[in-house]
Amino acid sequence: MLRSAKKMKNLALSARDGRIGHVEEFYFDDTHWTIRYMVAQAGNWLTGRMVLLSPHVLGRPDESHKLMPVDLTQEEIRHSPSPETDRPVSRQFEEDYYKYFGWPYYWAGPYLWGPSPFPALPTNAMEGGMSTQDAKLPESPKGDPHVRSTDEVTGYHLRARNGEIGHVEDFLYDDVDWAIRYLVVDTRNWWPGKKVLIPPAWIGDIRWEDRSLSADVLREDIQRAPAYDPGQPNTLAFEMELARFYEPDLHKV
Repeated sequence: MLRSAKKMKNLALSARDGRIGHVEEFYFDDTHWTIRYMVAQAGNWLTGRMVLLSPHVLGRPDESHKLMPVDLTQEEIRHSPSPETDRPVSRQFEEDYYKYFGWPYYWAGPYLWGPSPFPALPTNAMEGGMSTQDAKLPESPKGDPHVRSTDEVTGYHLRARNGEIGHVEDFLYDDVDWAIRYLVVDTRNWWPGKKVLIPPAWIGDIRWEDRSLSADVLREDIQRAPAYDPGQPNTLAFEMELARFYEPDLHKV
């Protein structure tokens, strides 16, 4: 199911033994366009530190009760590694974080989540009976990961080959593998009243210095895209309509 990152903000977070705060934003990998962490606003419960929660432990949100379950205890979260708040997420932090929970590294394997296409891979469920600890043996790539904030990229301007289209307003992600399927783009300054969806496969370049993205398509291609209404539920029929229009671009990233 496609879910809006924007609509997930402020959902209450419920650990196994009590409430732990609420959803603040998400961090995504801008190489594979996949959400790697949810940032929790822990409030007075855990003052003075950033709390990152991986999709490995995030359950299906209950939007009617404005609640997202977290498959951890408060104590596990309290003692988990925390990144420095004034710096980007580093690979060293990610290694410590994944070692603490005993998960396979998402960057060490052939699939979106390392040895698996999905997060939440059970321990000892690897191919050939390999444990998660064994699966983490490959050397980590040099340099820091490309992990970006959804709040930061919201508002970035999007340019087609022949001119500006609009700005990023939201992200729609698949709640099974947590891959970002579409960027929601507001075209009000170019095409009043319509929001469109742009698959990450169309994004050619991200310019952090001037807060913009480029799409390797023409404005006319986007004008033909199905209109997106954030007030309507993302039904199976709508997802099938999107798939027919955007294929074969959906899974290029």
